[in-house]
Amino acid sequence: MSSTASNQPDSRTLLGVLTPSSNTALEPLTSALLDQAKGVSAHFSRFRVTKITLDELGLSQFDLEPIINAAQLLADAKVNMIGWSGTAAGWLGFEQDIHLCAAIEEATGIKATSSILALNEVLNRLGIKRIALVSPYTDDVQQKIIANYQEIGIECVAERHLDISDNFSFSEVDAATLTECVTEVAKTSPQAILLYCTNLRSAQLADEWEQHLGIPVIDTTSTVLWKMLRETGFDSSQIQGWGRFFQEAK
Repeated sequence: MSSTASNQPDSRTLLGVLTPSSNTALEPLTSALLDQAKGVSAHFSRFRVTKITLDELGLSQFDLEPIINAAQLLADAKVNMIGWSGTAAGWLGFEQDIHLCAAIEEATGIKATSSILALNEVLNRLGIKRIALVSPYTDDVQQKIIANYQEIGIECVAERHLDISDNFSFSEVDAATLTECVTEVAKTSPQAILLYCTNLRSAQLADEWEQHLGIPVIDTTSTVLWKMLRETGFDSSQIQGWGRFFQEAK
């Protein structure tokens, strides 16, 4: 005989995640991280992104309309919050994501954030002013990111980039290559090492790198989840093995 309590649905927190169409890394990594968050699940919506360049076609992929359309599909799932799991504001300018999140909230009535807004909040909370930057991007994209951080008083003391523009190919970068990049930039003793792309299979390696190097590693696939978990009432410090910022950025 079943009790009344057993007939009640479990409490659920539904996180909506906006995903570049050619990204194959962030969805499995997001779900793996959320395995530690009881009752929390991720639900994804895509819009077309196939290359990362500063030409007109590359930049137009991040026009608001297709992103808002994807966000409205997540709203059909009655998600508690929407997160843009992408790094385009790093080269487009941080105000891009401020405007995007405001537009999502206006269109859906659901609070929104992004990987880069969350990352910048983490840097501010931890008082980090000297970063090392690891990305798969081309030199011109990397330099735009560095310049945008310089404008807000954060110095990039070391960087490595892989000079790739095809978005799908980012996910094929292997762990050995990423480790080589991270180890190299660590030699300058930055306050934190940033893994700046949500289509790198890097977030799950943060703990290993931190233990070896003794430097915080902050991955952009993880930052948007840190923010959404906090905003929906979950104690983010319970997330272990994905970067110590989950415990330290309070």
